[in-house]
Amino acid sequence: MRYFKMNGCGNDFVIIDARSRGSLPLSTAQAQAIADRKTGLGCDQVIAVERSIRGDAYMRIWNANGGEVEACGNATRCVAWLLMEEGGASSRRIETPAGIVYAERRGENLITVDMGSPLLRWEEVPLARAMDTAQLDFEAGGLAGPGALSMGNPHVIFFVNDVRAVAIESLGPAVEHDALFPQRVNVGFAEVRSAEQIRLRTWERGAGLTKACGTGACASVVAAHRQGRTGRKVEVLTDGGSLEIEWRAGDDRVLMTGPIELEAAGELPAA
Repeated sequence: MRYFKMNGCGNDFVIIDARSRGSLPLSTAQAQAIADRKTGLGCDQVIAVERSIRGDAYMRIWNANGGEVEACGNATRCVAWLLMEEGGASSRRIETPAGIVYAERRGENLITVDMGSPLLRWEEVPLARAMDTAQLDFEAGGLAGPGALSMGNPHVIFFVNDVRAVAIESLGPAVEHDALFPQRVNVGFAEVRSAEQIRLRTWERGAGLTKACGTGACASVVAAHRQGRTGRKVEVLTDGGSLEIEWRAGDDRVLMTGPIELEAAGELPAA
């Protein structure tokens, strides 16, 4: 099977085209082996592109620890670009475990994806108990009052004065595994620089600190706007690059626009 090594703002993926065989049911160990940066191809997430009867393709996602997850915004942009290049189209519909995602080309290597509407009720995130998700009654490492929501996967966003001063490598995993989050959680640390710009770093559940997290960027803007910190259209600066996020007021949809990069392509060795 053919694979593509790609990244979106430095968040990198091994994307395997499994459409010729219909599906690719990777085990935890197989996904870990592919993602291993020392002995495998190395990536934050492993992606399988499979056949779909509801969209142009179905996308499955495994984090580097081998756990399968529901959504990945940056990977969706990469898969959409591959499908557009293949068919010469300007848009594609991709089926994911979190639903159908619509993607459009905005430039040669620039893709916009409609990430859908954020899920804001406590049971949708999900949380272990009822709580106001706009500003949680929750504290960790001296940081309090984060926002929480689901963008197809669970996120909690802490607002900080200086993201560089946060001990993310220790605080991230502690929050990820806190009992408040029964499905674990992606942990964002957002420094609001203006009403139109956020500096974000994200500890991704099952992957650790990544250079960018697309759903995390979307979640940071939703959470920031709900707390009155930003407008609805915000540039999110990650370690790997810039994403433009817009949470539209009219239809409640979150749009993410950003670059993709094709690093390499090849054939997986036969099993």
